[in-house]
Amino acid sequence: MHTAIPLPVRPQKAPWNKGRLIGQKRPLKPNALFNLAIDSKLRGCDMVRLHVDDVCAGGRVRDRDHA
Repeated sequence: MHTAIPLPVRPQKAPWNKGRLIGQKRPLKPNALFNLAIDSKLRGCDMVRLHVDDVCAGGRVRDRDHA
């Protein structure tokens, strides 16, 4: 008499990028750039040097570092 030992079944994980936009993103709208400049008190010359990674991390807006 042989009894089958059930193997543990792992639930499949959802992909890390499920539901996220992939590919090229829309550029920031002018009013978003204006709000960013006002809220962060950056000058125009500082704004043009910004990279997306400076503002966003993982699809979310980064908090400002208070020095």
